[in-house]
Formats: sequence, structure tokens, C-alpha cells
Amino acid sequence: MKSLRRSHTSTSSSANSSSTSLPSSSSSTSTSPPSSSSWIHLRSVLFVANPSSPSSVTSSDRSRRKSPWSRRKRKRPLTPHQWRSLFTPEGKLRDGGVRFLKRVRSRGVDPSIRAEVWLFLLGVYDLNSTIEEREAVKTQRRKEYEMLQRRCKMLLKGSDNLEEEVASEEANEQCVRFMDDYKTTRQMSNQDVVSTVNTDSSDTDSCEDDEDVQLLPSDVYSDETKQHEEENNTSEENTSPLVDSAEIQVEVTVHEDFSTWQRIIRLDALRADSDWATYSPSSTTITETKARCLAESVALKDYDHLETCRLYHAARLVAILEAYALYDPEIGYCQGMSDLLSPILAVISEDHEAFWCFVGFMKKARHNFRLDEAGIQRQLRIVSKIIKSKDSQLYRHLENLQAEDCSFVYRMVLVMFRRELSFEQTLCLWEVMWADQAAIRAGVGKSPWSRIRQQAPPTDDLLLYAIAALVLRRKLIIQRYSSMDEIVEECNSMAGQLDVWKLLDDAHHLVVTLHDKIETLSSQSLSI
Repeated sequence: MKSLRRSHTSTSSSANSSSTSLPSSSSSTSTSPPSSSSWIHLRSVLFVANPSSPSSVTSSDRSRRKSPWSRRKRKRPLTPHQWRSLFTPEGKLRDGGVRFLKRVRSRGVDPSIRAEVWLFLLGVYDLNSTIEEREAVKTQRRKEYEMLQRRCKMLLKGSDNLEEEVASEEANEQCVRFMDDYKTTRQMSNQDVVSTVNTDSSDTDSCEDDEDVQLLPSDVYSDETKQHEEENNTSEENTSPLVDSAEIQVEVTVHEDFSTWQRIIRLDALRADSDWATYSPSSTTITETKARCLAESVALKDYDHLETCRLYHAARLVAILEAYALYDPEIGYCQGMSDLLSPILAVISEDHEAFWCFVGFMKKARHNFRLDEAGIQRQLRIVSKIIKSKDSQLYRHLENLQAEDCSFVYRMVLVMFRRELSFEQTLCLWEVMWADQAAIRAGVGKSPWSRIRQQAPPTDDLLLYAIAALVLRRKLIIQRYSSMDEIVEECNSMAGQLDVWKLLDDAHHLVVTLHDKIETLSSQSLSI
């Protein structure tokens, strides 16, 4: 790449020198016309010197110039006025939400409308839903969350004498009845609140910034949702006393795990950082009485050292994380999940909405918290492949240090830059990342994005490209280190010193140049 830039610079300089040496018609003493070879040379010089010529711009320069996150192109976040203008009179997002996603992806969201926008970005509301459909979703989601909370309280009451409750047939039957009611509620939710409206395409000329974006037909349900519904249908068709016994056994296991999750959740909630406080609209309006009442309702103890706003936040963390542990018992709770939930609580004041936003976030992030760490290892391998494909010299240095597995960026992957970026910049990064994921869910295809002047296609792995870009940017520093510990220390020292938009700009360049190659390599690894 450096050689390409030197070649381009030298060519441009030669063009400038050649153009200045050409005599003007007013000062020329010779009346003979230039030779044909001179005209050929002149045309070649002007063609190379012309910045509008595609041959004069390398692919790297083109991709960087068209990055939606470059300093020159970056604009103000999505404003409340722009947000309202994106809706039709029926309350549906125009263009199937494509314009909305494009704006969020390139500029983020104004803090005053984040609570509304995140419900769309995180899949709580369908991009094609009307006002009436969203109200139905809201009502149904509140009911489901309240049912989870009732079950948490039921388990909490028996936590002091867990063994007796697990052995009690009456308690087990109560759990089974709850699960039957909860499954019925979720099935009704899937049938009633998911919009089935699909948009074939959007008018590419109407999109802002002259970017051509096409919305491809896609099913409104994700593969995960379809698989979940098929499993529910299969379990209903094969209902028998044996199935009831199996459900009781599952509930017994949840009882045992839940007491462990409770202890860890409460410890993490009490130790949660407070940098979110200035962003929470309720941080200055919560009374001590209200905070203590909520803390007591979730059995939070040893909280006298906490300020009122932090106590209230800790109690909300406990309530929602416990509900999620029951909603997704395969994952339950692991340390680090509170780091992902805290920003959502700071933005969204309604607990049931915050819970479902967290569920939407965890659809991708849950793989970070598997006990076998398969999700984390897959992502670290992708980061390693990006670095190897982009800079083989740096990769060989990491190999010599036995650090080619990129485990030194483990924390960045686990909590998604939550510790490395400031609170506000974390929200900006997540919004861009969520917009990419929402575009994929909505069926924004790969081919239309490839026609947007080399702009990067939406990818589920934008975070990983950003991490790789950060490592590549520190190549000279990392190459001086002689141990893995030094690299880990370097990564930890980056906290609070990063510019999220510069990071995204670098990530954009990597996505443009390496996305297809990395996908191919990942597919080959899976097939093996």
C-alpha cells in the first residue's frame, strides 16, 4: 500500500511539473503545433492528474473517502425532528426502515430520543409495524415481564430453604403450571404482535447522501425465532406424563442454579460503576424511599454505602438480570452481563422495555457467556484472521509471542468495548452495531451495498473489525513487546483514550477490503 501511495504521489508530482513546464499560447514564441507524441503525453498527464478519474484513486483511498464515519462526512446524530419525519401518517417507518437504519449507522442517535429508537434497533418493535401493532406489542411484553417477575419472587421466597422447596411436589407443580401459562403467553405474543408486512424494495433515489440501498424480501421471523416456535410446537404435540416429569426436573435445576445466579447478580449490582448516572433522566428524581423500597423488594442487602441513584440502579439491575436468567436458563447469568445492561437502564426508564431491549441485545451477545466459551473463541479467531490477512508481519510477531489467538482482546469482545470507551462513545458504537444487525434482520442484502461506491456492507461482526483495526493501528507499539502480558497491559491502557468514530472509520476500510475473504475463511473453518 505504501508503494502504491508513493507511486501515486510521484506520478502526481510529475504531472504538476509537466503541466507547469508547458508553454502558454500567449508567451510561446513557437507557432508549430505539438507533436502527436506530445499530445499523447499531455493527455496521459492530465488523465492521471485529474482527481475525478477512477484510475487516479486507489481502492484504499476510495473506501476511506466514502466511509460514513470519516470526519469529513460525519454529521449530527439523528435529531428528534428527523426521527418524526421518518414515519408515515399510519406510524410506519418509511422505506421499510432503510433510511432510518442508514442514518443511525452513519451518525448515531440524539440522546433525547434514544429510549424510542432503541426499541426499533433491538427488535422490540418491527420496522414495518404500525402504532396499533406497537401498542399491542408493548402490552403483551409487559405481561410477559410481569410473569417473569412473579416467578422470581416465588423462587426468592423459597431461597432460604431451597432444598425443602425443591423436594415439595406442590412447589414443582406450581412451577410447571407457571411454565404452561408462560408458554401460552409467548405463543399468543408471536401470533398477535409480529407484523407480517414486507417491503420489496425502496426508492434508491430518495435515500439521503445518494446512497443506493435496496430492501430485499425477507421473512419477519429470524431463524432463531422459527426454531424456537418449531420446538414449542413439537413439545406440544408430544405432551405426556413423561414430558411433565421432564419439565419438573428442568424446574428443579433452575431452582438450584437460580440461587447461585442470585448471589453473583447482587454482588455485581452493588459494584456497578456510576459513570451512567449523568445520562439517566431519573438519576436526580428518585427519592431515597423509592430506592430503598425497590432494593428491599429484590432482597438487596448491604447497600447503605450507596447513593440513592446508585441504589435504585442496582435494584433495577437485580430485577432485570434475574428475570433474564429465568428467560434464558441456558445462559442464566455470568459476570459481564451487568456491564451490557447498565447503559440500557440509563437510557430506558420502564423496566419491561429495558428488559426486552436487553433480550434483543443478548440474541447476539449471549454467545459471549457460554460456559464452553465457544462464542468468544469464534470471535477471537475472526479477529486473528483479519490481522493475518491485513498484516502478515504483525501476525508473525504475535505468533512468536504465542499470542496469535488474540486472547489479549478478550475483554473487548466480552463486553463490547464497554471498558475501553467512554460511556457516550460506547452508546454510539453500539447504535452503529445494532443498526447493522437490524439491517441484516430486515433483509438489506449484500449486493445493493456493494454498489454504494464501495461502502461496507452491514455485518454482524463490525465490532470485531473495530477491534482488529485498533490492534493494527498500534502495530509499532506491539512489535516492541516481548510478552503477552505487555500486550494485555497495552490494551488495558487504551481505556478512555479512543475515538469511536476514528475506530469505525478504520473498521470500515477493513470491512470493504476483507469482508468477503474473512467470510470465506470462516465458512471453510466451519465445514472442516
